[in-house]
Order: sequence, then structure tokens, then C-alpha cells
Amino acid sequence: MKINETFVSLQGEGHFTGTPAFFLRLSGCNLQCPFCDTQHQTFIEMSEDEIVQEASREKPRHIVITGGEPALQLTQSLVDKLHEAGFFIQVETNGTLPLPQGIDWVTCSPKSLTPALSKGEGVQTVDELKVLFMGDGTDPEEMVSPILGEGTGVRLFLQPLDTGDEMRNRIILRDTIAYILQHPKWSLSLQTHKMLGIK
Repeated sequence: MKINETFVSLQGEGHFTGTPAFFLRLSGCNLQCPFCDTQHQTFIEMSEDEIVQEASREKPRHIVITGGEPALQLTQSLVDKLHEAGFFIQVETNGTLPLPQGIDWVTCSPKSLTPALSKGEGVQTVDELKVLFMGDGTDPEEMVSPILGEGTGVRLFLQPLDTGDEMRNRIILRDTIAYILQHPKWSLSLQTHKMLGIK
């Protein structure tokens, strides 16, 4: 498998914010979002057994598989091996591709109204939706409706986009909070790892 990086840190976003975790970042993505803040193109190759062995050397038993887009590479056999090793598996996905069965927590961060989401060809089970609030007039409700359908119990998080411009970020944060106050089924997600200065 093509592995961009592995590291141990605290989950910085969404439902598990503050949870110690082993991060497995897979290389590559099927989208080219202009606002992407992750350098995921480089990689080393590791076998599934090597991945499990490296993760098992660390104390956290919560693993976050992210990217890029992990669904491009993630296999059922790796999911099964990680479960056998005692891991709780969280996957962060853009939702455009199906995932293996048995993942404990699926975080879907849709980036646009892609055809795969609209046609139901992407991820089938979602535990939380983490939507970037762009400040460009896009309604988060429209972005998640193809995924949610009539689903209940899915946690909804709205995360202000980090533009790299401090003044613009303040405006987007203000507008994100205002939106949530008017749509209280949403909760605020912040990139706390950036605020703390950790990976």
C-alpha cells in the first residue's frame, strides 16, 4: 500500500476531538480541491502486516485512516487485521467511493455535490458528516442531503475553511457560527490540532 505518513497525535476534528489516535495517511486522492491543506502525494510502500505491526507498537488503539482519499486503497483484509489487533477504526473519506465493511466510525467530509454522491454510488454508511463552511454562499444542507437521505443519528459538524488568510478566516468563522445558531442540528468543528500546534 502507498503510505504518505504515520504518526500519533490527538484527533483534532469532529466527534472524537481530543482522542489519542494512531494516524495512517494513505497517498493519493480522486479529487483536486483547491483548498486542500494536506500534502498527501508522496509515499512509501508498506504491506498490510507492516502497517498493523507499526500501529501496534503505539499505545492508542484508535486508528484514523485518512488521506488523500483512503477508499482508493483501503482493503477489507486490512480492516480485518486491524480489528484482530484490537483497533477501533475511524476512516475519513470524501464519500465518493465505497468502503470495506465493518469500519467502526465513518467520517464523511463531502467536498462538493459530486455525481457519485447524488447517485448513491459512494459511501453507504456514515456516522458523522463534517462539512467545510466555505463562506461562498453554498448551503451545507444541500451538500449533505444526497448522503443523509432519511438517515437519523448522523452527527453533523460544520467546520470553517482555513484559507490561510487570518482576516478571511475570522469572517468565515463568524459566518459559520451564525449558520449553526440558525440551524442547531449542526455542531461546530474546529481544527484544534492547528490551534494547539500539534500534527
